Amino acid sequence: MNTQRLGISIVMAALVGVAAPASAQTAAEIAWARDAAEAARRAAWTLSSTDFTVVRDWKRDFELDAQSDRERDAAREKERAQREKEDVAREAAREKERAQREKEREYSAYDQGQSALDSARWDRAIASFDRVIELKGTKADAALYWKAYAQNKLGQRPEAQATLNVLYKDYPKSRYLSDAKALEVEAKSRSGQADPAAESDEEMKIIALQSIANNPTEESIGILQKVLAGTGSPRLKSRALFVLAQNNSPKAREVLVNIAKGNGNPDLQMRAVQYLAVHGGRESRAALAEVYGSSSDLELKKRILNAFMVSGEKDRLLNAAQTEQNPELRATAVSQLGVMGAHDELWSLYQKETSVDVKKQIIRGFFTGGSVTRLSDLARTEKTPELRLLAVRNLGVMGSKRTGDVLVEIYNSDKDPEIRKAVINGLFVSGNAEALVGLARKESDPAIKKDMVSKLSNMHSKVATDYLWEILNKG
Repeated sequence: MNTQRLGISIVMAALVGVAAPASAQTAAEIAWARDAAEAARRAAWTLSSTDFTVVRDWKRDFELDAQSDRERDAAREKERAQREKEDVAREAAREKERAQREKEREYSAYDQGQSALDSARWDRAIASFDRVIELKGTKADAALYWKAYAQNKLGQRPEAQATLNVLYKDYPKSRYLSDAKALEVEAKSRSGQADPAAESDEEMKIIALQSIANNPTEESIGILQKVLAGTGSPRLKSRALFVLAQNNSPKAREVLVNIAKGNGNPDLQMRAVQYLAVHGGRESRAALAEVYGSSSDLELKKRILNAFMVSGEKDRLLNAAQTEQNPELRATAVSQLGVMGAHDELWSLYQKETSVDVKKQIIRGFFTGGSVTRLSDLARTEKTPELRLLAVRNLGVMGSKRTGDVLVEIYNSDKDPEIRKAVINGLFVSGNAEALVGLARKESDPAIKKDMVSKLSNMHSKVATDYLWEILNKG
């Protein structure tokens, strides 16, 4: 029997030695395992059937343990991979937020610079455009041009030339180069001093533009084109473009459309798009669609989508929402449809959409358009938790008797803690004390009830006050 036990031990030792990963073994250990296996085979004739059964059971247990270890390692690896994926997603979201903040800073500083130019505060304009230039964003070339423009107005000709040189070097394909060349010629033709008469001259030009607006002629279009191609201030050029938009002649429309297509600096292009939407007819909107299809400028395309909303071009917006490859533009088109109250179109889009971000925009579109029905449907039936939560939150902000009833219904039927919390917040934001008191009376969870009572204590409502007195008077 001792021989048999020795055989079993040898067999088990061989199993352990052979099963261990090769990477964990030394050469001596591998040799020992082979010798043990050979010794086990020689001793096998002395083993009884019972002992073979024991060995088999030990082998099975050993293999099960090894499988359990592999499964545990696989689970850990899966968890690690999931954590890495989530970390990457969080970092991407943070980076997107940072980029958005930088963009907002850039546009804010640029607008401040433009406002300073309009009021002839040249030093302030230069400071604003310097902030834009430092960010090196999409407005940097424009900021360099307008900084040089302001420096020229201050009589700082060498400084203006130096700024233009940076524009030429760093942005050789900028659409401000034509304006910059014209400004350079003007700066070289003047002395090193500021020219107050030039400011007075520009003011008189603005007054003269009003006369052209009151008496539009074919000849005046050439004058307006000259102003738009010159080195005037943003205010002067904007006024000239506005006067051009008032002229209904085919020639004026052609000039405006050409500027919208990019035959001018981007500032004028954006304004031309706006004027075509407000003052143009079907042909103008068709031209905008042509510009949209041929451009890769994200901001310009957003402006055109807004123009479609202003001009009531629902079909063009719907087409962009359905076919646009860029999710940001698709979301913009959806948002504009929401402003137009195109609820049926948005609902149809929602059923086909795969992007969660675009679906969120559609939900916001329902909110903007006041569609309680669609938001209620989504709050009840949407399977994606974050989308259902957004629908509930938007219902709360809308704040009507009808939305209050829906929110109470959702609270009673939905057990998701986040959804229920959103319902409570929605009733609080909308000032629906009656519904909140009703839920508080039935709530059995002390923590949730405490939250409800806390919110009721901040609501100026007789219903809320009566309920709080009721709590105080309990023995």
